[in-house]
Amino acid sequence: MKIGIIQQHNTANMDDNRQRLADKITLLARQGAELIVLQELHNGLYFCQTEDVNVFDQAEPIPGPSTEFYGQLAKTLGVVIVTSLFERRAPGLYHNTAVVMERDGTIAGCYRKMHIPDDPGYYEKFYFTPGDLGFHPIQTSVGRLGVLVCWDQWYPEAARLMALQGAQLLIYPTAIGFDPNDTPDEQQRQRMAWQTVQRGHAVANGLPVVTVNRVGEEKAPAPLHSQLSTLNCHCEATLSKRELSTVNCQLFWGTSFVAGPQGELLYEAPQDEEATTVIEVDLERSEQVRRWWPFLRDRRIDNYNDITKRYID
Repeated sequence: MKIGIIQQHNTANMDDNRQRLADKITLLARQGAELIVLQELHNGLYFCQTEDVNVFDQAEPIPGPSTEFYGQLAKTLGVVIVTSLFERRAPGLYHNTAVVMERDGTIAGCYRKMHIPDDPGYYEKFYFTPGDLGFHPIQTSVGRLGVLVCWDQWYPEAARLMALQGAQLLIYPTAIGFDPNDTPDEQQRQRMAWQTVQRGHAVANGLPVVTVNRVGEEKAPAPLHSQLSTLNCHCEATLSKRELSTVNCQLFWGTSFVAGPQGELLYEAPQDEEATTVIEVDLERSEQVRRWWPFLRDRRIDNYNDITKRYID
């Protein structure tokens, strides 16, 4: 399968972000891509740096304007597109949702992000209700796609459940970057741990992994900057250095990559530049790898009951 990935630096201009994505999707399709994967929440800025109820105005229904936009692209170009949207399910109920557009422009399926982080600069629990669609691959004309989203990539259980239901590859639209308060060494350890754990999912399940991250610096939403500018010295002093740094910006570390079923790197994007490319992945190779390393055969499913517990005392 020829897989296209788009690692993009976004701005506050959502129309421009979408148009640049459309141009790159068109380019990748002309280069032979059959499946194109976009980064997490690709239409705009990563707004979860702050908590602001006005941001909910950016959410949209599914089906909605974005599925119409990317669906038309998919139909015109004859490709499958993995999108990542801020879903408005009902008033006060929102999800971080990956939507797969089939090559005929229809919605092949959706996945609502299950694991929701809450860290400085990543206040996602304020915005997103945890997913309720479970971990199920999405059947498409190019294969059975195990689509997960960002924070899900740290959990081997999610990858395994996709594999056990016949996923042919694991896909992670992503938005992750450096904490400006960490040392350069610590920043790189975290970046490499992020890649290593996903390559481990490839090995443990005998499946290719496709991860597409954001890149570049994104400023916090303007309303919060405006609020900070009006703070008096006493109020500003109550904010820790860590809080002030997350207010200012988020630097995403790029490094989008594709790994084969033994964890081997087939492609790795730069840390600090946009990237648009097509990678050819041999899906049939997973069969041979699983014959050499029959991890699914040797699982002791009769002794895994405790995995559903939060902690075993």
